This record gives sequence, structure tokens and C-alpha cells, in this order.
Amino acid sequence: MTVLQVSDLSKKFGGLSVLSRVSFALEAGERLALIGPNGAGKTTLINVIGGQLPASSGSVLLDGEDMTRLPANKRLHLGLGRSYQVNNLFFELPILDNVLLALYGAEESHIHMFRFLEKRRDLLSEAEKLLETVGLWEKRHEPLQTLSYGDQRLVELLFAFTSKPKVVLLDEPSAGLPTAEAAAFAGTIRRLAGDTSLLFCAHDMDLVFNLADRIMVLYFGEIIASGLPREISADPKVQEIYLGAGSTC
Repeated sequence: MTVLQVSDLSKKFGGLSVLSRVSFALEAGERLALIGPNGAGKTTLINVIGGQLPASSGSVLLDGEDMTRLPANKRLHLGLGRSYQVNNLFFELPILDNVLLALYGAEESHIHMFRFLEKRRDLLSEAEKLLETVGLWEKRHEPLQTLSYGDQRLVELLFAFTSKPKVVLLDEPSAGLPTAEAAAFAGTIRRLAGDTSLLFCAHDMDLVFNLADRIMVLYFGEIIASGLPREISADPKVQEIYLGAGSTC
């Protein structure tokens, strides 16, 4: 079943065309990687789907509902989660407070505005489950700023799943991590995601080929190839344009 349908999506900045009639479908439970040379338009595509940038033309449907013109917060409540290349966290607060605030913010109705978050047993239970998944529950009372960059990235990653989304967009999820930590990141994402559909862009080809069910290649704003990891790695055009050129995603 298709959960995300992108049709003829284009984005222009003035006279510059960054995306040109991009079309693809993301199936339920599928993990789809987006790769391509620097400047191919990958982050722009993620931002247009996520609602951070308006589309110039085309459409984006989530579970059959048109969200092309909706702001990012409305897309969140329809079932779209996302993370960013740069951490967007409350560094002076403990880890647990960061996750509780994210869970609270993901609620469509804030009827408990004046209740202490620590009294919300439902939120505490969900926060514990998320933090246990990434091995951070024991550190829950530590200020975020005292943690390693890798642990901070894990908390940022958690934010994308706090709304129990249907689809999660991940923009360079392992950005800035040393090789040793990045190697384990695919497993962490897989545990967090479960059956949630993923669309992600990553520099790390090990992460891409270990996590993706399918890979799309974006080149000058157009999808030039899409297929299984083994098909993409063997595609002569992809090798010439991307993999064999030494470029990064």
C-alpha cells in the first residue's frame, strides 16, 4: 500500500530549477534512500515534502490526503515526521525533558497545557520506551549539553518518531558521526522505525546500503534511477554520474 505519493514535484528559486517533475511512491514499511551528487536537490526535495519549502508545482499525498499546500505542523499531525542535519535540541535541559517536550508538542490538542509534563504517565511511558530503544534511558536526567555528539544525534533522531508517524523523513541522520558510531546507526534507525516508512538521504554509503530497501538517484533535480541496492550499485549510468565519480550524497 502506498503511503507517500509524490507527483510531478518541481521547485524553482527565481529562474533556477532545483527540482524538475519528480515523481515516486513510498510503500508502507519501505525504507527508501535518496542519493546523488552534492547540489542534486536532495535536501530541497526533503524540505518540500516536509513543508519547510513550498512546491512550485506538483503534489504530495500522505496516505491519500493532499498535503501539498499545508504547513509543516499540519503535516506532522497527518503523520509525517522528520529529522534535520543540524541538531534542534534544548541543550540545557535533561534528555528526558527534551523527549517529553517533543512528545507533548506532537499532540494535536494541548488540553493539558498547565499540567506538569512529569505527571503525564502516558508521556513518561512513551519517553522511556523511546530512550530505551536507543540506550539512553539511564542517562535521562543528564543535561543534553553534557552528552557526546553521537548521543545528541540519537535524541534528534527520536524527535522524528515522537508523533508515531506513518512516514519519517531523515536528512543526513548520521551527519558528523565518526565511522565507528555511524556503522551502528543503521541498526538504531531500524529498531526505532519498526514498520514506519522511511525516506532518507545520507552521505554514508554503508548506511544507505545497509538500511535501504530501495534507492533513488537524484541528478540535477531529476530522478535518473530507482531500484534495489544491488541494481543501483551495478547501474552503469549511476556509476558514471555518481558512484564512480567520487561524489558524496
